[in-house]
Amino acid sequence: MANVTVIGAQWGDEGKGKVIDWLANRADVVVRFQGGNNAGHTIVVGNSVYKFSLLPSGVVQGKLSIIGNGVVVDPWSLLDEIERVRAQGLNITPSGLVLADNACLVLPLHRDLDAAREAHAGANKIGTTGRGIGPAYEDKVGRRAIRFCDLSDEQALQGKIERLLAHHGPLRRGLGLKEVTAEDLLTLLHDIAPKVGPFVQPAWRVLDQAVKDGRRVLFEGAQAAMLDVDHGTYPFVTSSNTVAGQAGAGSGSGPGAGGYVLGIVKAYTTRVGEGPFPTELTDEIGERLGVRGAEFGTVTGRKRRCGWFDAALVRQSVVVSGIEGIVLTKLDVLDGFETLKICTGYRLGDRVLDYLPAGVRDQAALEPIYEEIDGWSESTKGARSWRDLPAAAVKYVRRIEELISAQAVVVSTSPDRDDIIMMRDPFQG
Repeated sequence: MANVTVIGAQWGDEGKGKVIDWLANRADVVVRFQGGNNAGHTIVVGNSVYKFSLLPSGVVQGKLSIIGNGVVVDPWSLLDEIERVRAQGLNITPSGLVLADNACLVLPLHRDLDAAREAHAGANKIGTTGRGIGPAYEDKVGRRAIRFCDLSDEQALQGKIERLLAHHGPLRRGLGLKEVTAEDLLTLLHDIAPKVGPFVQPAWRVLDQAVKDGRRVLFEGAQAAMLDVDHGTYPFVTSSNTVAGQAGAGSGSGPGAGGYVLGIVKAYTTRVGEGPFPTELTDEIGERLGVRGAEFGTVTGRKRRCGWFDAALVRQSVVVSGIEGIVLTKLDVLDGFETLKICTGYRLGDRVLDYLPAGVRDQAALEPIYEEIDGWSESTKGARSWRDLPAAAVKYVRRIEELISAQAVVVSTSPDRDDIIMMRDPFQG
């Protein structure tokens, strides 16, 4: 049996929550390996709707869930999330949830800085969630972050707070933010430490033992490949590596531990926030996609921008993440369209490109090259076999496979966890 790594292959919001929940039923351990509470997954189980930002989706299935060192964690948000899902009947205990001792904290001062920078940027804003994720990653790579292991080391904590504030003090003054004292921050951390402490362990060690015991591991990515800080539409990206290669580094396992790489792909394209979007539709069709697909962000509630499927973009994600198969979600949203379009490449001036260029000006100037394909009038909602799909819908899926050079191993036809068509079990490798 292979381990599986799940990542988004567009700009996020592809339906990873449902897919990870479905796969978690076949896994023994679920590991979150990057991002923070700027990500969001929605899982629908019967009449229950669970919304996660930090908790690995495996908690719904009662599987061992690990928040890896690659995640930056707002402990107040984490505790709020734990209490919220406990109220929905999920049993979250330290025996079932592990928080990496070397993961870095997102602090209130990070949130302040995030919001202030966006406000001062005006037309040049990036479109962050305002949750402090970017500033927290900056402190991590600047070697001044507070880590969970520091909360139990009073002497180290004192020095780290002083180093942290030596950086943030001038920034806050320059942005007109209220001063944060070492005593203020120390009081906050002393209060939160015993509440999160029971969950804190060397996560890499727990994961290593699980692998040695032959347990199947599901690595859960947040955001998506085109929001990767290296490979995405920079600077309109998140602050972490979101590609599959991060699974090992962000969990403390080797580079081969991630196993089979599964990319989640929406049957059309959406994006939240700022940044280039070659196939964006600002007309009635785009509005129709948004309404039918309920395209509002899980974390922010922001309305998502909608457009036609971009095969050139997904093909690029397949390459940079080593995606071996895809899950195609929200096929049912396309029911009733007489004609569909798929972007196969771009025009940039007098050039034709089959990839998304790295330069921000080039990305903004791209014109999509479309291929038209017949739509279907029949409903695909709830289909659970190929026989349940209209011929035109099957043709649409097959054409996407050809254009992105990856097989659709699963097709999702509604938010319900059981409404899927499976051609191959990813855990079989």
